[in-house]
Amino acid sequence: MKTSRGIEIFTQIWTPTDRQPKALICMVHGYGNNSSWTFQNTAILFTEMGYAACASDLQGHGQSDGLKGYLPDVQEVADDCREFFRSVIEREEFRGIPKFLYGESLGGAICLLIHFQERAKWDGAILAAAMCKISDNMRPPWPVAEILICMAGIFPTWAIVPTKDLVDKSVSHPYKRELARNNPGRYAGKPRLGTVAELLRVTAYLEKRLQDVELPILIIHGDEDVVTEPGSSVALFERCKSKDKSLKMYKGMRHSLLQGETDENVAILIADISGWLEQRVESWDHRPHLEIPYGEVIRGNKGRDHRYIGGTNKSVRVTAAGRGGRACGFRCIEICV
Repeated sequence: MKTSRGIEIFTQIWTPTDRQPKALICMVHGYGNNSSWTFQNTAILFTEMGYAACASDLQGHGQSDGLKGYLPDVQEVADDCREFFRSVIEREEFRGIPKFLYGESLGGAICLLIHFQERAKWDGAILAAAMCKISDNMRPPWPVAEILICMAGIFPTWAIVPTKDLVDKSVSHPYKRELARNNPGRYAGKPRLGTVAELLRVTAYLEKRLQDVELPILIIHGDEDVVTEPGSSVALFERCKSKDKSLKMYKGMRHSLLQGETDENVAILIADISGWLEQRVESWDHRPHLEIPYGEVIRGNKGRDHRYIGGTNKSVRVTAAGRGGRACGFRCIEICV
């Protein structure tokens, strides 16, 4: 797919073969990874549960355009994801079903950026070891970090940042660790200066906006994660405004949860994710939904009963509670912010 900013990104869609999907799960992988190899196993698991899933390779990752491992602007990458997800959501086969975000590590941070821009579109999010803060264990020591950040403004693409091996630190199971190393789409080089500076900027930004998270959310994290800070998931759970929020901290698990843990641990994770999804899908309002931007006027029958969206600076979702005769507008509406 060619994005509006002119880069080609590799995209994938997975659907159940034996039934209509119960919901669509839009997935975002983490730094250095891609949407194929072991990441797609999670998408396949979703289809076995009866869900459709979609994902793309981020800029500079996998089969997408860009210098490998280089992320000059994570917000632009989030916009690429939004554009792709929108193209999938608009397909006939995915209309009238719930839509969820799913993100791992950096992908979790990108899911939050997407949520901030599209509050009314998503019915929930699952964040696995979300990169709301990079662990101090992965940061270069002071003053090396400060020197490298200064250098990033001059030599952003230089791959010279000293860091510990991500696979060793992320993956618990020895066989899965070797499998991750053999991923042909994985970026295995040292982090690039510009990428590190951008990840630090994004995580600092998210730390300041945790209270702005409002959608139904399942946060999962391993308590032995030394790549992204488990405490940041606790902070997200405590500070977010979501009325429907769950936090599961898994004892003894590392950063790569669904692709790196033992089969027994993965079964526990899948059961928790499946249960959370099933509850939200079962309670989902199946009446037709429309997204109404802030400030737009809704006109009722024959020009009467004007409805204004006021008192809020965000989009809302309008649920049709009934329609009048002829080609009139909504007879009555219920506004779900």
